[in-house]
Amino acid sequence: MVQEYQSPVRVYKHPFELIMAAYVRRFPKCSLIPVFVDSEIISQSENEDRSVLVTERRCTIDIDAPRLLKRIAGVDYLYFIQKNTLNRRERTLRIEVHNETFSNRVIVRECCNYTVHPENEDWTCFEQTASLDIKSFFGFESTAEKIAMKQYAASIKKGKEIIEYYLKELQEEGVTYIPRWTPPHDSGAVTSKARLPPSSTARTIPRHSARDGLPYKDPASPPELMSTSPDDKLDADYIRRYLGDLTPLQESCLIRLRQWLQETHKGKIPKDQHVLRFLRARDFNLDKAREFLWQSLTWRKQHQVDFLLDTFERPQLLQDYYTGGWHHHDRDGRPLYILRLGQMDTKAVIFIDYICCCINTPAFSVQLSEGLNMRHLWRPGIKALLRIIEVIEANYPETLGRLLILRAPRVFPVVWTLVSPLIDENTRKKFLVYAGNDYQGPGGLLDYIDREIIPDFLRGECMCDIPEGGTVPKSLYRTAEELESEENCLLTDSIYKSASIFKGAPYEMLIEITEASSVITWDFDVSKGDVIFNIYHSKRAPQPPKKDTAHGIASLGAANAQLIDRSWVLGQDYSLVEKAFICREGESVQGSHITRWPGFYILQWRFHSSTASTASSLPRVDDVLASLQVSSHKCKIMYYTEVLSSHDFRGSMSSLESCQSGFSQLSAATTSSGQSQASSTVSR
Repeated sequence: MVQEYQSPVRVYKHPFELIMAAYVRRFPKCSLIPVFVDSEIISQSENEDRSVLVTERRCTIDIDAPRLLKRIAGVDYLYFIQKNTLNRRERTLRIEVHNETFSNRVIVRECCNYTVHPENEDWTCFEQTASLDIKSFFGFESTAEKIAMKQYAASIKKGKEIIEYYLKELQEEGVTYIPRWTPPHDSGAVTSKARLPPSSTARTIPRHSARDGLPYKDPASPPELMSTSPDDKLDADYIRRYLGDLTPLQESCLIRLRQWLQETHKGKIPKDQHVLRFLRARDFNLDKAREFLWQSLTWRKQHQVDFLLDTFERPQLLQDYYTGGWHHHDRDGRPLYILRLGQMDTKAVIFIDYICCCINTPAFSVQLSEGLNMRHLWRPGIKALLRIIEVIEANYPETLGRLLILRAPRVFPVVWTLVSPLIDENTRKKFLVYAGNDYQGPGGLLDYIDREIIPDFLRGECMCDIPEGGTVPKSLYRTAEELESEENCLLTDSIYKSASIFKGAPYEMLIEITEASSVITWDFDVSKGDVIFNIYHSKRAPQPPKKDTAHGIASLGAANAQLIDRSWVLGQDYSLVEKAFICREGESVQGSHITRWPGFYILQWRFHSSTASTASSLPRVDDVLASLQVSSHKCKIMYYTEVLSSHDFRGSMSSLESCQSGFSQLSAATTSSGQSQASSTVSR
């Protein structure tokens, strides 16, 4: 694979002629570069007016490589041919280098250019490109490549220091000015034409690198994108000042990715900070970052994200019940986002589009999630959360400074076990979790947030206007029929399934467990009628229901497949592993069951008649009339189930078993069975 390097533009605030005088002092050898042993001129020529000087040298390099590798290669030194073309008229120096040693095994190419700054003729620009292609190297191709890149990176870093060293040496000798070249027939004066930088060699450098050192920003450009010219080049000083300290190879990746965008992307080019985040998210692997960024740009175009803030209208439901918002800044000056997750009716508030809109604003650094509890084990909710994380990681990488989770309950290890493997490792490292009031101690909030802006609900003194949320009224819920008809709804049939329960014909679902201590999770809404929920276990698989062959139609209750055979005896053929409980119309039920044995588990929903629990055995007139209506013999649920493997929960089982529902006003009742190690929650 060919390794390539592209430098940023390095600006010397000295005239070209003075830089050239410093440059030639590094020959025939340079003590500042120990690997540069020696050099000799093998040819030199000038044109008639002496405006162009071409010098060719053979350079001897002592690569810092293992002695064994040198012995295998059979050489102590490497030889490179360097061709320098100095154009005094145009005020340019072009340096071309290629390897002479092992040229049939390794191909090294380097090109450097010194030119006059396009906006200041008394400044000099330097940039270089290089490539390394190791075709074969005695079976040590990978090792040789690593050594070469390490050596080259060190040499690049030294380049500016060397020029500045010899500039200082010249100044100490009293040389601070060198006149420009003039044609032989006009040696007495410098013409105005000679002072103008040639248009053929001048390249546009972003304004932020020219004179004032400030980054140029188009006020009309959106937060993450800006228009750029194909000739725009990054300045090394600008990178260091506004993008951070990058290694030479990291700078190269940024510049090459930016060039690729300029050549291939139609429309506005992402800002340098935005491009750099994609590189960091892929550890500066250029190919992976390029694919990553391209997918994000495609996503932005498909969903018109750049116009989202202009077209999005926040629904009233979110204004009333969404419990997140911006709150001042952290100690590093980065925006702080607070999400009071414990106060939010997560099941009712579906906010994926809203989150996408939020994060299109400037990147947040610290997010506080407060008040997690067992209700957040709701699996479709976790799937929605993971989808949000997936969207953020895919399109807004490296925008999170820290995520602090406060007042985490004992159940959190289970939630984290579910979520963490699906989060990028770089993002995962930014999560900090505090149980109870631990966030008030050392290493807590005060390490990241000033005391005066800690919200009042976290025992601070700052009044926070983030909504407190609450339970979303059932009147705002969509009906089961509406959910079934909406193809793009989060709760589609791919997640939820609907089922009808008839009197005398329960709805049953079979789950096969091959590994003991697996976790069966469930979530269902009773949209019509009252039901009884049971969980049974059997060692043998239920047989498919038989049809009534005498009449050619299914037997009674065939609308729901009956898994528990009528001949089975409770306690012998199958057993009840979860205490039955009644679920009323309009209730939402979430729970989990840790299996004790492998085998077959049957989740059952049965029709429940309120008349069965009346004290009198005599039917009332209303009950008799109701029994004549077919609709009164039918219940309806929307349900979701999933089995979680036991190996995902090793080390977290105790948390799952010991947790109790503490849902404040959002939870009305809890039914738990310690005997079966299960926990269920009913929310009204």
